[in-house]
Amino acid sequence: MQVIFLSLCLFFIPLGIIVLCVRRRRRFNLYELRGPDSRSFWLGHQAEYVYQRETGESEFKWMREHGSAWRVRGCMGEHRLMVADPKALQYILHISGYNFPKSPDASHTIRMLTGDGLAGEIHRRQRKVMAAAFSVPHLKTFLTQFQRTAAKASGLTCQQLAQKWKDEIATDKNQEPILNLSAWLSRATLDIIGEAGFDFDFGALDNSENSVTHMYDRLFVDSLYHGPLDALFKSFWRYLPEPILDLLVYLPRREYRRFRNYLRDIREVSRGIVRKSIIKGDGRDIMSVLLRANDSENPQTKLSDGEVVDQIGTLLLAGHDTSANSLTWFFWELAKHPEWAREIREEIADVRARVGAGNFSITDLEGMSTMLAALKESMRLHPIVWQLSRIAARDDVIPLAYPVTTKSGEEILAIHVPKGTHIDMSFCSYSRLPEVWGEDAGKWNPGRFRDIDREKQFSVGLYANLLNFSGGVRGCLGWRFSIIEMQAIAATLLENFEFSLPPQTPESRITRKPLVLMVPMVEGSAYPWMGLKVRCRD
Repeated sequence: MQVIFLSLCLFFIPLGIIVLCVRRRRRFNLYELRGPDSRSFWLGHQAEYVYQRETGESEFKWMREHGSAWRVRGCMGEHRLMVADPKALQYILHISGYNFPKSPDASHTIRMLTGDGLAGEIHRRQRKVMAAAFSVPHLKTFLTQFQRTAAKASGLTCQQLAQKWKDEIATDKNQEPILNLSAWLSRATLDIIGEAGFDFDFGALDNSENSVTHMYDRLFVDSLYHGPLDALFKSFWRYLPEPILDLLVYLPRREYRRFRNYLRDIREVSRGIVRKSIIKGDGRDIMSVLLRANDSENPQTKLSDGEVVDQIGTLLLAGHDTSANSLTWFFWELAKHPEWAREIREEIADVRARVGAGNFSITDLEGMSTMLAALKESMRLHPIVWQLSRIAARDDVIPLAYPVTTKSGEEILAIHVPKGTHIDMSFCSYSRLPEVWGEDAGKWNPGRFRDIDREKQFSVGLYANLLNFSGGVRGCLGWRFSIIEMQAIAATLLENFEFSLPPQTPESRITRKPLVLMVPMVEGSAYPWMGLKVRCRD
């Protein structure tokens, strides 16, 4: 296995060196940008960035030193651009989105997980069909019902989750056990998206060992965190033809075996969802609307049966762990800031007194302004999608909102990027940019969303000007669903439980691990972990 890996590296290293030496001559403007010194020609800053111990350790330091855009090194001396500037992000994601596609390594890593789903590079045609399912005519008849379904599914699942926690607490001698919120919330959000999105019962809360939850168990840890040598290997993918890239999934390494097994299993589950939706025919869940929209498409542009199946896997992968991880950081912050938790509970109690028993409606949830501010602040400080990479498809000029200083001392408000330049968008750095969020941008302060001046911000993200759902032509179609879901879960659990930090030891200290998503983990653990003390409220 190692021999094959080393042989591939040795085969492509000479080719890569020749190509990079030629391409580096074209990057004079990028070279003039300031940036951190690299200690390795072979790895550049990849070890410090992609495989850093905790999300943002490197980028926050670089941003303080060099401003909202800076130069970093990729493998074998490649110059890459890293940006946290809102105007640059707006240009890359919104204004010129399709001129900045995913890089080959990112695109094919995602394709190994999602097949021909919307996350792949055959994006424009697929999104056209998906967007038709969420067009204005469809939304007028569908969105209200969908929101009710989402709120109902979230409410019912939350009540089920709350009861399971109460049962577990009742059997604990101390009446205040440490629960791993990562595992519980992942199962809850999987059930919610299954019910509201596909009218399908995954039964994850009732049976944590079922086949679907097993597919997602440690998926990102097993398949996407393998150290700097993996980054060096992937740096050669841009030079491989498509047929060869498609064969990489068969390499005899653990991560590629995990890719194969996951995609095979999730496709089987997705086919079952499609069959059920076709039999039902007139449903208002996501799958039913998508099938009807696809049937009305021109035969030359409609999704194939395989693409429809892969859309489900993509939506499931993107739609449940993102919400679950966002909520884990939300409860973690409230455990550290009990004064905000008390204020939110008072707000929830006022709404409960007005509406009586039962699940909260969309209007009820949207009226909880303090809880919404706290959710937004947690999403800002802990962006689950912490970075994305793109590659310039043509020579371009990226504008900046805030000037940066070059090596020669010149202040510039635009950066010339040659075709082929890799651009790393640091969403976690943008979320802590003082010029956008204030001098206390590194601190948790929900009050900023009560007083924020939207007139002074560039339109970047889909929700609260955050990039948790990305933005522009590739922005997440399901962001509204996720917000409804998180509001419903947060309100139900805060109404029933109080959260506090366990004793802070090396075994319980949470780190923000930079996988594809920013995952809470403790040192030495092989699983996502957000352990909090949970107590039933009287």
